[in-house]
Amino acid sequence: MGNPHETSADVRLIASDNSWIEGDAVRQLNKTAELPGIEYAVGFPDLHPGKAYPVGATFVSRDCLYPLLAGNDIGCAMAFWRTDMPVRKAKLERWAKKLDGLDMPFDGDTGSWLEQRGLKPGPHDAGLGTIGGGNHFAELQRVEEVFDADRFAAIGLDKNECCLLVHSGSRGLGQAVHRQHIDNHGARALETGSEAAEIYGTAHDEACRWAEASRGLIAQRFADQIGFDLSLIGDVPHNSLSREDWRGEPAWFHRKGAATARSGPVMVPGSRGTLSYLVDAAGDGDDVAWSMAHGAGRRWQRGYAKSRLSAKYRVKDMERTPLGGHVVCEDRQLLYDEAPQAYKDIAQVIDDLKAAGTVNVIASFRPLLTYKCRKQGDE
Repeated sequence: MGNPHETSADVRLIASDNSWIEGDAVRQLNKTAELPGIEYAVGFPDLHPGKAYPVGATFVSRDCLYPLLAGNDIGCAMAFWRTDMPVRKAKLERWAKKLDGLDMPFDGDTGSWLEQRGLKPGPHDAGLGTIGGGNHFAELQRVEEVFDADRFAAIGLDKNECCLLVHSGSRGLGQAVHRQHIDNHGARALETGSEAAEIYGTAHDEACRWAEASRGLIAQRFADQIGFDLSLIGDVPHNSLSREDWRGEPAWFHRKGAATARSGPVMVPGSRGTLSYLVDAAGDGDDVAWSMAHGAGRRWQRGYAKSRLSAKYRVKDMERTPLGGHVVCEDRQLLYDEAPQAYKDIAQVIDDLKAAGTVNVIASFRPLLTYKCRKQGDE
């Protein structure tokens, strides 16, 4: 076993000269790669600064793991469903007024929902089936353009039907797992096979399964209110820590805002005002740490967008997108924080991934109705 206190990491940044990457993000990428035991680090075109570690990157180690790199929203993912709702029957204005409560506790039987998925009830289940804050959402979409017709058909998609994309994580459960780890171990690495690593791994994996169950419930609540059936296409995490093969040997993959490339088709969203892209992984997975970008990536820090946009755009302006989509978000601060202008150019992100030979694009999708919250914010 190698010495986990030594490091000589290789660092790769997948981004063209046309991509806007902050210097602080690159510094965080390089600094994190210097952690003892880290062997390889990859930053993607959505790379941007985090509180301590960059978002939009994957870090690989052999003999030790760093739970803090997975963050507190353990198991956060993009889950994507086909629906049986024809696009021609979409009633967006009516649905925008009708949809409600996806940010509030589910009034049904959460215990049964969890039990059916092999999970036990816990103290954080009031958050099950709720979207959460920040950049989380549930979004009805339609197909914009198909680039790979054979793959599109093989997945089971139909360009005449609406799709549903849900972005959410493990809510209070993931935060509790993260906090307990910090209280017990701080930012230290855990050695592979140690009792501490086993304890964290068990809690981490449970949070991931809980998060997946929660996204399923969000989707079902959305579908029940509108009136359509769902068929899951994929649920792909981008905040996780997992043991996988890398260059012929087991390794730890720390994905912080980076989607795994080992879970089939991946939805890479832009913002509520831009297209999203369904892609397959391509090329040598080892060279990109079996990962890819998880979205457009933030261009502006939260809190900055409102000061820049509120004088130019009214709330009503922000409730419709440049692509004609409807937005349900009654928290004004959040409405501005998550404005399309606050994000990087998703088309450029996808172009960079394609140019690097890391993805094949299957289709693009247009947002129709984005739900974030009914909770009123700053009055």
